[in-house]
Amino acid sequence: MWNKTQKKKINHGGTEGTLNQGRIALALLIFLCALGVLCGQIFGQPMNPTLHVVLVEPEIPPNTGNVARLCLAVGARLHLVGPLGFSLDEKALRRAGMDYWKECDVRLWDSFEALRAEAGEGTRFWFFTTKAKQGLWEGEFQKGDWLVFGRESKGLPESLLHANAESCLRIPMRTQARSLNLATSVGIGVFEALRQINKSGEFF
Repeated sequence: MWNKTQKKKINHGGTEGTLNQGRIALALLIFLCALGVLCGQIFGQPMNPTLHVVLVEPEIPPNTGNVARLCLAVGARLHLVGPLGFSLDEKALRRAGMDYWKECDVRLWDSFEALRAEAGEGTRFWFFTTKAKQGLWEGEFQKGDWLVFGRESKGLPESLLHANAESCLRIPMRTQARSLNLATSVGIGVFEALRQINKSGEFF
């Protein structure tokens, strides 16, 4: 039979073993968290996105799905401003975004005012509209800029365009075309911005 001293030693050893296991578990948790942040930066959840893409009241699921896939491909964050014209669970949206939707960095907002307040002072917004006097090539983009697009049927609200006239951009096109598809417009705007800010090859 064991004496009391032996029991104390065994109990003490058990406590030490439990503490060591706890330290190992904590270290592993910290490592996994760090790895998660790193993977997020690589696979579509950047801590500091190259760009922000804002869709104000989008109406057509495939357009939003394709824009989300584009944002994932270039490390941009997608912001959806409601009310939306569809459910995010719709099959058409998931199909357009393929299996990428869960990996996309998407934020939802009740209003553009709420988004802008959260973005803070000094945030650079660019508003895309066929009514702008300033062409796309005249925009001078920087990393972290916010590119704002309106809904498919009506575009951005007139009040928003009027209040931000100096930051409105028009994608050049022939007069025979009234407008471009939303996802196409976003692609043009995003890649022109990337062309300007990626001169050093930092992102691609």
